[in-house]
Amino acid sequence: MRSLRDAAPVPYWLDRPDRPDPLPPLSGDRRADLAIVGGGYAGLWAAVLAKQADPALDVAVLEAGTCGWAASGRNAGFCATSLTGGLANGHARFPDDLVRLERLGTENLDAIESFVARHGIDCDFVRSGELKVATEAYQVAQLAENAVLAMAYGRTVRLLDSAAVRAEVGSPTYLYAAWDRRGTALVDPARLAWGLRRVALDSGVRIFEHTRVTGLADTGAAVRLTTAHGRLRAGKAILATHAFPPLLRRLRHYVAPVYDYALMTEPLTAAQLASVGWRRRQGVSDLGNRFHYYRITADRRILFGGYDPVFHAGGRMAPALAQRQASFETLARHFATTFPQLADVRFSHRWGGAVDASTRLFAFHGTACGGKLAYAAGFTGLGVSATRFAARVSLDLLSGTRTALTELATVRRKPLPWPPEPARTLGIALTRRSRAHADDHEGRPDLWLRTMRRLGLG
Repeated sequence: MRSLRDAAPVPYWLDRPDRPDPLPPLSGDRRADLAIVGGGYAGLWAAVLAKQADPALDVAVLEAGTCGWAASGRNAGFCATSLTGGLANGHARFPDDLVRLERLGTENLDAIESFVARHGIDCDFVRSGELKVATEAYQVAQLAENAVLAMAYGRTVRLLDSAAVRAEVGSPTYLYAAWDRRGTALVDPARLAWGLRRVALDSGVRIFEHTRVTGLADTGAAVRLTTAHGRLRAGKAILATHAFPPLLRRLRHYVAPVYDYALMTEPLTAAQLASVGWRRRQGVSDLGNRFHYYRITADRRILFGGYDPVFHAGGRMAPALAQRQASFETLARHFATTFPQLADVRFSHRWGGAVDASTRLFAFHGTACGGKLAYAAGFTGLGVSATRFAARVSLDLLSGTRTALTELATVRRKPLPWPPEPARTLGIALTRRSRAHADDHEGRPDLWLRTMRRLGLG
């Protein structure tokens, strides 16, 4: 397709000449008070928060690539208050805790906003909210129900008819919308990761990049991490590796690497920008089981992603899987349907990557090595803000004392595990087919999808 012909096969956010130079890898035998495996959002937040709590603590971060190179640097930058994969999902799974979780989620996003401003992180943080749009008639009632639920939990939601929503973002596909005015901020995801990295380094955190951890052992008094060129012994450790094969074998039953894809347009001209409006720069997502998410950037580009997540048999991960022409062509066609006035716009970047899907659609937590190691995983692509909260939970778990966070049911209870292979691959394929069938039949789930929902398998 013409619009994809010149698109660079790399994430737009990471394709910058001013990205930080890599730091040297770990070599030799080292020691630390706290070791963190993973230099994405969760690992960097844990490092920064640990140093804020105790500036004398010796913290070391081990990152297989460079900080923010994976999911933290290639996502759409939706930074939301929800800690439960959306309000409806939280209401269905943890209704007794949801008032508290909503309060904690709002405080969490407020803290991120303050942190970014206080440390001068140039990540284009804009608290513009999110538009949930109905593009099919059957979705209007669902949208209104979700808005009523959101307002019952104190959210500020404005309902928009077709004329009102098209005045905000000019798409002829919109029938109705709910605008959560404060529940979502948009950020430049890579610059947020790079800003966290800078703050961590300034506070004395040691960061070792291009340092893949290949082994983890409990020595009794410490946790020993083995890499290609050295070892690190630490009194305590945090695993923040998300979609990548976990060092703890038990976690492999709880995380499935699912590939998601996105496109970024070239900058819009003044006339093109006027044709879509979008002056308030809200994030947008629709209500299908296969949903799209999209946003506009400060430099007048549109990111358009989602719709058709892909799980490869056996949970296979490989760099080549980040490029899938069929997914890009589907997204390009859907973009043209959503914005027909932008038919001549070309895409400058196309990319994909794995998210760490859990069956409950948001993060879970736990400890190992006699309480010396904590972990968080299963963010299911919704971790831009939730990773900060997860870092707080991990640090509380390592403290060994009961806190308000460690007593949350979402922390104490694990999601249902994925079934063993080949049942996992077959089940995900059947669920994917059933979701598509529901979208094509006014949202009505078939027997398989109804069964999965009753079992709590997201």
